[in-house]
Amino acid sequence: MGESTKASQSTPPPDLLRERDEVLQSFSRGARLTEQFMSEYTRMRDRLIELETTNDRLRAQLEADDKVARLLEQVEALEMERKDLLKRTERAEKAQDRFDEKFNEVEGEFAQLANLFVASNQLHASMSPRGVVRRIKEILAQLVGAESYAMYFLSSDGTELAPIASEGVPGERLLPIGVSTSVIGKAVLARVSRIDEEREANRANFEDPVVIIPLVVDDTAVGAVVIFATLEQKPRFTHTDFELFRLLGQHAAAALVGASLFEQAGRRLPSAEAFRDLSV
Repeated sequence: MGESTKASQSTPPPDLLRERDEVLQSFSRGARLTEQFMSEYTRMRDRLIELETTNDRLRAQLEADDKVARLLEQVEALEMERKDLLKRTERAEKAQDRFDEKFNEVEGEFAQLANLFVASNQLHASMSPRGVVRRIKEILAQLVGAESYAMYFLSSDGTELAPIASEGVPGERLLPIGVSTSVIGKAVLARVSRIDEEREANRANFEDPVVIIPLVVDDTAVGAVVIFATLEQKPRFTHTDFELFRLLGQHAAAALVGASLFEQAGRRLPSAEAFRDLSV
């Protein structure tokens, strides 16, 4: 009886063992749940940090993109302004080119008029034949750029042209030439200037002059200015040269004849009686 009682006190009842096992199992499940919860919490916290980092990066990128967009708008505006400025610059350059072209044209015309004015004044600045011839030579040398040239005057019988002045022409070439048998004489008879524009004027040809200008007084040819060659740096004639040739043809002979008559009259000026019956 006593042993039976002792055995019953040392051995737990079966339901307590199960309860203990259940408690232990519950504790283990709680620990696992806690561990799972902490693991999930850690994962969610890491994910939250990652999302916040991504969000910060996206926000910064959006702000940067907005700045870039505004910058691109400014660049586009500047590009449009640059294109507009370029168009205005091109228009201004074209206008400047037109102005320069017109200015050069006017300047050229002014230089031409200046040359003609100087030449005309030079022709009538002297009342002696020698002075007129010297003025003609100055015009040929300085304004036309002639290097080899000669002046011829018609003989009293009208059959020959005698050289009265020259520059750069060999002495053996300065001989009277027939009016009807020479190129120069035929140009004088026709009263038409002969200018060879096809060849280079700075290449001398004494057999075939590059320029022949008949000297005419009152529709009567009295001589010629002949250019055999121009200076080396002037192979071609300009528009101003042609105007000077016309001026020489129309005025050189009159100046030369007037100076000769004045010289023959003893350099005496005409009196009022010489103009009395002009009926002008």
